[in-house]
Amino acid sequence: MVTAMDTSFYIARRNRLAATIGPGGIAVIPTAPERPRNRDSDYLYRHDSYFYYLTGFTEPNAWLVLTGSGHATLFCAPKDLEREIWDGHRLGPEAAPEALGVDAACPVTELDTKLPRLLENTAAVWYPFATHKGLESRIDGWLSSVRSRVRFGAMCPDQQRDLCGPLDEMRLVKDAHELDIIRRAGKISAGAHVRAMQASARMLREGSDLREYHLDAELLHEFRRGGSQYPAYPSIVAAGANACVLHYHADAAPVRPGELVLIDAGCELDGYASDITRTFPADGKFTGPQRALYDIVLASQVAAVAATKAGNRFNDPHEAAVKVLAQGMLDVGLLDANKVGSLEDVIEQRAYFPFYMHRTGHWMGMDVHDSGSYVEPTQQGEVSERKDPLSGETIKNRPSRILHPGMVLTIEPGIYVRPGEGVPAQFHHIGIRIEDDAIVTPDGCELTTRDAPVDADEIEALMR
Repeated sequence: MVTAMDTSFYIARRNRLAATIGPGGIAVIPTAPERPRNRDSDYLYRHDSYFYYLTGFTEPNAWLVLTGSGHATLFCAPKDLEREIWDGHRLGPEAAPEALGVDAACPVTELDTKLPRLLENTAAVWYPFATHKGLESRIDGWLSSVRSRVRFGAMCPDQQRDLCGPLDEMRLVKDAHELDIIRRAGKISAGAHVRAMQASARMLREGSDLREYHLDAELLHEFRRGGSQYPAYPSIVAAGANACVLHYHADAAPVRPGELVLIDAGCELDGYASDITRTFPADGKFTGPQRALYDIVLASQVAAVAATKAGNRFNDPHEAAVKVLAQGMLDVGLLDANKVGSLEDVIEQRAYFPFYMHRTGHWMGMDVHDSGSYVEPTQQGEVSERKDPLSGETIKNRPSRILHPGMVLTIEPGIYVRPGEGVPAQFHHIGIRIEDDAIVTPDGCELTTRDAPVDADEIEALMR
């Protein structure tokens, strides 16, 4: 039985896109292909985000063709009762128009036959550039078929346009339906982090052999228990020195009392990501050096959150965080003022970089690192140049994006201390990151992941 869904969101998005590509345009959007993992086994399937944004359809082997007039044709796998015994239910072309709100649907086996006719007598064909291997060649093949019919009066599109630009702009500001899912995903993920914190303290109190993969299992359990389909990205569960590896994946390393554990993990719910990081003492009690650095990172996040509001720039939270982090590094001796100078010198020369080497946030939505330009579109031509003090390369600066209500971004400052000359030994191998998901509002931002505590005292209380 086909479960009825609200198609109004997808119809409205298709109509907006149709207005963008114009009367002479036609858009071709494939979903993601299935990927073989090994013999007779595929990787867990995940749809293409652009395709899903416009259709709400999660089956593989499907295409959407949208004309500038708003006419939507879906190509999908035909019904096949024998294959459905093995692979599961298929919607099929007959049921697709009513179920998805498209105007027409055809078997995907007819794609190569029908696409050239749909492309005839259009001015521009739009498709997402550099996102699907081989798509450009297929477009070229269909256009070649159109050209073969010019003697019969067929006109071939003389423009190929990148669909990523307009779709990225549409996806950047989330609607109420999207924000509701993002809030629910954040709540599930926060619960998973709470579960992992408590499991860590409990297992160590019991004297169990605790490994990173045990905490990873707690996360996965809570993701699925909350109704999410899968993790939004490979979970980072890093104990001790592993926390200084930014993209470390949960492995078999032991989790020991007295060490910190950094977990960067979020679920995906109904096609939308969450992205949350918490750092906590494995046994529930921060040491003095751990607490000193933790409080600096938390203070920097507080400053970044305060800078996240409509009318501010995307770069403002990062700059606010860097200022607090740099001052904190000077205060605790990670940076020697006699060598690096004042706070202003540290920021200008990026002397903080050995301990903080990433940005404070990124867009988030259907993809955990979501689509959307970080440059303000109305100011793209305002370019200045500067020489990077560390690499020496010339950097072109453009004004960063102005934040608007409904944009969603992460706020994730950190400090990572590897042993090195002049680095105080009490801070060696400490890696700390605190990350929350923020929905921009007119007066500030809404943090969707704060059901997992960030205050050090609250973390210790929770783990007791």
